[in-house]
Amino acid sequence: MAMTAKDLPIGGAMPAFSLPVGGDKTQWSSSSAQGKPLLVLFICNHCPYVLHISQQLGELTRQWQRQGLQVVAINSNDPETYPEDAPEKMPAEARRAGYDFPYLFDGEQSVAKAFNAVCTPDIFLFDQASKLFYHGQFDDSRPKNTLPVTGKDLSAAVEAVLNGGEAPDKVLPSVGCSIKWRAGNEPEDWA
Repeated sequence: MAMTAKDLPIGGAMPAFSLPVGGDKTQWSSSSAQGKPLLVLFICNHCPYVLHISQQLGELTRQWQRQGLQVVAINSNDPETYPEDAPEKMPAEARRAGYDFPYLFDGEQSVAKAFNAVCTPDIFLFDQASKLFYHGQFDDSRPKNTLPVTGKDLSAAVEAVLNGGEAPDKVLPSVGCSIKWRAGNEPEDWA
């Protein structure tokens, strides 16, 4: 079922978090990005909306990282009901898509709740002060339309945050598959 990301206030503080890298014992902490702009992507291995943008996302994030942007992705899906999203399968998906950033597993789903993330992809861009700068779509392309995957919306926001510009005035929300919550773990306002 397609979900639209929640409208969140620009300028809100980033929740602090520490999560394991999928398929690994290494932990990654948001404190390691302190003082740097950070792109947080809620994605997963199987979502058709994520798979649709994955190659371009991998390419663009590699460019942005060379320019000083920190990037991290988080998989919050329940691997018991969606075994293709299990943490041990995440490294292979990262290689396939060309993700050159930490791909973290949120097994308790607490980080997704802290961010108010609801879909994959759900995209959060924070400035150097860890304040929300952009929460919106990658671009207008979707799995069933014919628009090219360009990443233009997110690219414009990344360029602005890296160059000290203003947050975009007009932002279209991400659209994607709902995060696959564990039974009984759904957020209270989740519908």
